[in-house]
Parts: sequence; structure tokens; C-alpha cells
Amino acid sequence: MKQLKVMTVFGTRPEAIKMAPIVLALQQRPEKFVPVTVVTAQHREMLDQVLATFNITPDYDLNVMHQRQTLTDVTTNVLQGMGPVLEKERPDIMLVHGDTTTTLAASLAGFYHHVAVGHVEAGLRTWDKNAPYPEELNRQVTDDISDLYFAPTQLSKENLLKENHPEKNIYITGNTAIDALQHTVRAEHQVTGLPVIPEDHRLILLTMHRRENQGTPMERVFKAIRHVVETHPDVEVVYPVHLNPAVQEVAHKVFNGLDRVHLIEPLEVVDFHNLAAQSYFIMTDSGGVQEEAPALKKPVLVLRDVTERPEGVQAGTLRLVGTETAAVTGAMVDLLTNEDAYQQMATARNPYGDGHATDRILAAIQFYFNGGTRPVEFDSGLARK
Repeated sequence: MKQLKVMTVFGTRPEAIKMAPIVLALQQRPEKFVPVTVVTAQHREMLDQVLATFNITPDYDLNVMHQRQTLTDVTTNVLQGMGPVLEKERPDIMLVHGDTTTTLAASLAGFYHHVAVGHVEAGLRTWDKNAPYPEELNRQVTDDISDLYFAPTQLSKENLLKENHPEKNIYITGNTAIDALQHTVRAEHQVTGLPVIPEDHRLILLTMHRRENQGTPMERVFKAIRHVVETHPDVEVVYPVHLNPAVQEVAHKVFNGLDRVHLIEPLEVVDFHNLAAQSYFIMTDSGGVQEEAPALKKPVLVLRDVTERPEGVQAGTLRLVGTETAAVTGAMVDLLTNEDAYQQMATARNPYGDGHATDRILAAIQFYFNGGTRPVEFDSGLARK
């Protein structure tokens, strides 16, 4: 059986979390794989935290991040930086993840150098290129370039088939985000830097940062949260505030002076995952959190008008609430006062994975290059439409 050189490329914190299980698994199977790890450092500080958590030392670090970088800057710098690496290493396949600018640029570099591209978390769609921006277009173009598609769910596969991608190269694997939780969540973990919260209080974890939500939409959501906290004395909100100045400004404008809303620095991945596990429910506009929270049995209020992860809505683990103040307030109050509604969301089956996505991805790569028996795919348990 041919030993395969597999290059993984990622550059942001969410990518690193989801690619880390693959990097570690490749390193643990030297008889089958020659791993090459490349980071672009599209997000330098937050990427480094994840690398340290998973004890990953990259073989190449493009270090593209600089102050006030634009999407054009990231795209061109990654594209130029990947060229010499691909020419030197000539991997059998390059794995990229999801929908970042690193993903788009690296996959394009792979195409230019005639290297097969495998897309982890392929097939997610909102069908609106501006929501989320630029992620929706990034993932669509990446799928156009890719040779192997690791779709997390049946719906993701169906999205790819609608675009005429070859079915024989699509594998339903589940999401590696669930695999990553097995490395990070521990019952005894104490989150560092967290204010003391009384045991009889309910903790809501908030994350919000997307470009399309910055400004007025974000302010509407924060006003709803402020109202709910002021009217429910046992509720505490912890908000690890994104470093983007636009996010910081609105958060401090609305929440300053409210002692049960805790604005803290962004958390490293182990602290964040364990804080999520300790929360009552989660409010987010993040994609990854929508996948992770159901594995932790936590209801999620999605602060977006559309989601590329509708499986969670269908399964009942997610509720799409948008950013209007009244809608957000109503959804929060419902989960705080309606125990049946809360339990229905908390106990719904996680449609995004079972912790074995990495194994399925590596098995699919081996099958693609070496033949044998096609790997068994992940079944989310959701009825096909």
C-alpha cells in the first residue's frame, strides 16, 4: 500500500481546532502517511493558542498576518507563500478546511501546482454569496477546485450533488469539531480568568463577531440581552469579546455598567470548550459553535437570519432567531422559563458528528489513492427530504 504525503493547510483559530484532530492522527500513523503541516497565520495570536493546546509544530509558517490586512492582502500573500512550499513538498493531496480566505487561496495554489485538493467540511451552503461574507463564496469556489469532498452531513452532500460534483468523490464523515472536543473537554477543568458566578445562577455564553452583524444588528442583540439580564436576576452572561475594534466598541457601549454581563478577553480553546460545557445555553453567530454545542447538550440561539448548518435546526438543537431585539428577547425568555422547550433542545441528537470524522477522512483518502473497500459513512439520523 502506497504511503501518502498529506499536507494540511490552515490559518485561523476555527480551522486549527477542526484540523488538529487530522494533524494528530496523521502523525500517529507513519506507516500510512507522511504529514506536512502548513499554517498561514491569517490570525496569528489565536492560531498560536490552538497550536500550543494541541502540541502541533507546523513544518511551514507563512506568517501572513499584518495590521489592518484586507481580504486581498490575505489572498495574495497566501497564494504567493504556498507556491514554493508546494513545489518543494509535492504532496499527494492537500487538505484545506471550511470557508476562510486561507482555504480559498491555498486551494487555488494547489490547483495551480496540479496537487489534489481535499475539502474538509465541504458542501455547506446558504446560497447567498453575501451571507456570510466572504465565507459563502470562499467555500463555493473551494468546492469547485477540490477533488475530494468530506461533507459533514447528508445535506452537505446533497448540496454538492446539486452543483454536479462527482458523487464518487463525496464522503459523509461528520464534523471534526466533534472529534476536537474529545481532546479539550474535561469535567474537572477550571476556566481561567472567569469572574466568580454564584452556583444558583444560570450562565449564558455569548459569541458574536461576524462582519454582517457588526454595527446595528449587533447593537439590537446586545440591547435584548441587557433587558433579559436586568429582568432575570439569576442570569449571568459571559462574552469573550472578539478583538475587532468594531465589536469591542458596541459591546462596551451597551454592556458597560451591567455587573452580570462579563466582557472578557478571547479564550484559548480548552477554556472556551469547557466554558461552553458549563453554560446553561449559548448564543452565537459562529459556525463552529453551532456544531460543538449540541455535542455538549447545550441549546443554541443562532444570531443570524440564515445558517449553512440547517441540520441543527431540523434536529432541534439550534433555534434561528436573527438579530431583531424582540425576537432575541423572546427566544431567551422562552429557554429561561419553559423547561420543556429547554429540555427538548438540550436532549436532541447531535446531527453533526460522533467523534470519528477524522478516521473516516483518512480512510477515504486511502481509498481514493489505494483502492479497496469504500469506507462506511456517517449517518446523522435525520430523514432525507
